[in-house]
Amino acid sequence: MKLAVHVIEARNLLAMDLNGSSDPYVKIQLGKYRFRTKVVKKSLNPSWDEKFTFWVEDLKEELAISVFDEDRYLNDDFVGQLKVSLSNVFDTENKTLGTTWYPLQPKTKKSKNKECGEILLTISLSQNNSFLDQMLTVPSSCNGDCVPPTEKSANVTGESLALPPDVPMEEAIPTKEEKSCNLGGRLFQIILGKTGETTSTTSESSVPPDVPRPEASETQLEDPSSCITFDEALQTMGSIDQGGEIPSNLPGGILVDQGYLITPADLNSLLFSPNSKFMKSLVDLQGTTDLQEGAWAFENGGDRLKRVITYTKAATKLIKAVKATEEQTYLKADGKDYAVLVSVSTPDVPFGSLFKTELLFCILPGPELPSGNKSSHLVISWRMNFLQSTIMKGMIEGGARQGLKDSYKEFSDLLSQNAKPVDLKELGFNKEQILASLQMEAQPDWKLGVRYFGNFTVVSAVFLGLYAFTHILLAMPRTSQGLEFNGLDLPDSIGEVVVCGILVLQGKRVLDMIARFMQARLQRGSDHGIKAQGDGWLLTVALIDGRSLAAVDSTGFSDPYVVFTCNSKSRTSSIKFQILDPQWNEIFEFDAMDDPPSTMEVEVFDFDGPFDEATSLGHAEINFVKSNLSELADIWIPLQGKLALACQSMLHLRVFLNNTRGTDIVKDYMSKMEKEVGKKIHLRSHQTNSAFQKLFGLPPEEFLINDFTCHLKRRLPLQGRLFLSPRIIGFHTNMFGHITKFFFLWEDIEDIQLVPPSLASMGSPSLMIILRQGRGMDAKHGAKTQDKGGRLKFHFQSFVSFNVANRTIMALWKARLLTPEQKVQIVEEESEAKTIQSDESGLFLGVDDASMSEVYSSILSIPINSLMELFSGGYVDRKVMEKVGCLDYSCTPWEFVKPDVYQRQLCYKFDKHVSRYGGEVTSTQQKSPLKDRNGWVVEEVMTLQGVPLGDYFSLHLRYQVEDIPSRSKACNVQVFLGIAWLKSTKHQKRTNTNAMLGLVNRLKLVFSLVEKEFMPVK
Repeated sequence: MKLAVHVIEARNLLAMDLNGSSDPYVKIQLGKYRFRTKVVKKSLNPSWDEKFTFWVEDLKEELAISVFDEDRYLNDDFVGQLKVSLSNVFDTENKTLGTTWYPLQPKTKKSKNKECGEILLTISLSQNNSFLDQMLTVPSSCNGDCVPPTEKSANVTGESLALPPDVPMEEAIPTKEEKSCNLGGRLFQIILGKTGETTSTTSESSVPPDVPRPEASETQLEDPSSCITFDEALQTMGSIDQGGEIPSNLPGGILVDQGYLITPADLNSLLFSPNSKFMKSLVDLQGTTDLQEGAWAFENGGDRLKRVITYTKAATKLIKAVKATEEQTYLKADGKDYAVLVSVSTPDVPFGSLFKTELLFCILPGPELPSGNKSSHLVISWRMNFLQSTIMKGMIEGGARQGLKDSYKEFSDLLSQNAKPVDLKELGFNKEQILASLQMEAQPDWKLGVRYFGNFTVVSAVFLGLYAFTHILLAMPRTSQGLEFNGLDLPDSIGEVVVCGILVLQGKRVLDMIARFMQARLQRGSDHGIKAQGDGWLLTVALIDGRSLAAVDSTGFSDPYVVFTCNSKSRTSSIKFQILDPQWNEIFEFDAMDDPPSTMEVEVFDFDGPFDEATSLGHAEINFVKSNLSELADIWIPLQGKLALACQSMLHLRVFLNNTRGTDIVKDYMSKMEKEVGKKIHLRSHQTNSAFQKLFGLPPEEFLINDFTCHLKRRLPLQGRLFLSPRIIGFHTNMFGHITKFFFLWEDIEDIQLVPPSLASMGSPSLMIILRQGRGMDAKHGAKTQDKGGRLKFHFQSFVSFNVANRTIMALWKARLLTPEQKVQIVEEESEAKTIQSDESGLFLGVDDASMSEVYSSILSIPINSLMELFSGGYVDRKVMEKVGCLDYSCTPWEFVKPDVYQRQLCYKFDKHVSRYGGEVTSTQQKSPLKDRNGWVVEEVMTLQGVPLGDYFSLHLRYQVEDIPSRSKACNVQVFLGIAWLKSTKHQKRTNTNAMLGLVNRLKLVFSLVEKEFMPVK
């Protein structure tokens, strides 16, 4: 038995440091096993989101959880603790305590601080044999109502306890190696050499020309306690698990995704039945020997079939033959859907005891063919399950990935000889065929009225009304008494007052229901069936039905309707009365969009009068970037929200996103971005776009716009590449085998700020991208900080051409986020304050606009190479700059921009004797040789901060250095100056004069110092 502990977050922890904060981490101990989480710096409400697994040897043990504050030089401070008895977890119905906030207790009862904060944990016990198996187990509380048998899980954002792909498994408990399984394990030919490299092994034997298709196996299970066949065992398992959810794909990637002209049951028998001829052919193809297949049997008398297979992999050039053990476990088998988890152990290979390879076989029903034949859909995914931490993790995963890819290519080729492949896109995901099959059931108003008004409120009100009317007919008139007079009849007792009040209240409720019903009939799906207008990205949504919606009315039902929102446009469905499992069969189309949509918001409301007073029954978000369009063609979406999660509410949708303009839409988009950026953007090749899509797991319609080399600033700068596409901004780097990659949507960005140059950034400006609260959590590992509001902040610096990167990023962000009115306003503002920076083409923006005039010319008695030391960044450069009053001088190395063009950035401060205001200078220089190669041209753009009117202008300098052929040790220097005014001011003439005089004096001093530095001492 295993104990799974998910440490999520904590709140209101004690401040243990003098700065009023803490650096908390968590220690977890069960018996002799002990683990700890990462340290969260300077936070009283830390978030860890880490999972741990323990072997349970005695249910009498207690799980001890302690929170500490890390101190660098002293002992760590104790914050709080709690203990959980395993017997309490075991006694619960589902052997889990759920996700609960636990109060932390002080170390002793005499402690002054009684309130130590709270920690959010999920604690559960499991008898599964792997942590992944535990993740894929369907909770017994579903009772078949969680997901219908044929539904597939959509890639939607929301809360989930599933382990994300980027969470490492190094903290997993070292255990005895479990026997594992995999039909693909035989295919999986990983061999680890001394360097940790993994290779795949293939045999040169050919596939037999005629491999007969196996019949449904009637081989009996070799279980002493059972004499049933393999098919009967699957039927028994299917009767136990009806309506369970198909496990989601493993995070390692997809190895096989193919449709076949064969029923799911026959394909399952072909792959996993005892004595399968396909398996024997596969063994021969791979050169595997000593194959021993265990019998299928129910695990410990439970509801899951399992078997163990052992074999010896063929020897390779690098390593001898190794023994492998597979464990195959059926997670689902209901006659329609099949899911088999396969775990492969190779303990004899180097580091083999540290990991297992896990694969998931999912066999689903495919679309029905026009001929009436049935098809199936096979998806095989994989992951590495590390049992212990190892520095070889990256190399092991990389080698395994290539080995599995090669092995499953052979697997697919062999399977294609036994079952005919079919193209699922052409058969099952045809938009017109699917939408044509939807028929909206039109119900007359009287049937809807009966359903809506057929409840206790209306029936009781009608009964009381009839009863009172009958009483009036039977009662005899009586004389007036008390304060009554003719025309005014008052109640004569408290009971009559109560009855009158009930009649009035019931009548009011009935009248309100009638008003709501009439209003709802006026809103009966006015968006359904309206055709989209225009050409571009066309989004079509088919709303099929809903399941297990929350009941919020007093009748125990709801009146649900659905609102879809995409790119600030909404579509609303009709209202279904008094039902928790509504069926719509309605189709909605969004007008064509120029930009591909990133997400679509889906929210279900309960109609209770005006639409602005509706109650939300749940919401979800469909992410088109993280979802494959083929998966969206028929999906069940789990709703989020308190009501939806409590009832496990879901919606059945069919979503289609089509590009009606073909490749022209890409060209038009690039042309629009060129105008925004002010620079030519080249269309990338198909191979480049495919590599980009594969790198980040993007859908095929996503294309690369531009990419830049830069540094990701975290604790230490990390060099990599920043990729830009119409919907995402992503970063990728591979440093010494350690891959860091992430991306987030443009819509997730709340603000982009320009950070001035500093010594830490080597004089280069940097960009700080701030995401909206709660967004981009998949990219959290790349963020430098996270503020108290939960907003992630990313820092990018050291761009080769910062101006081009900045303009491109800002243009793409504005194009995705801002309305046309906001764009016009920003363009007007930017035209008033134009930033002058260098362009990637090698020419400075605005240099031609500034009137350049010669301010210095001289013949220096030193070689040209000696003079160019002034621009080298070396000893002479720094010494001269310091002598002319440039403090804190820093410069970046010259970087290659294009042939014969190099660029660098400078940053320094003015000494007080140079400028009484001080001030800071940020400068960008580019150098290139003259056309005749007898000298250099150095162009410079200087921006000043901290001086009067410094943001009103920028200085443009051009240094032209030429060799003098007649004099071997002399060169000619010319300096041209131009001032570009960004804003008008009455002090413009005076500023020009002061800048000219100050710069001329500075240039004379600079070149005289350089000349003295290289002149021979007499």
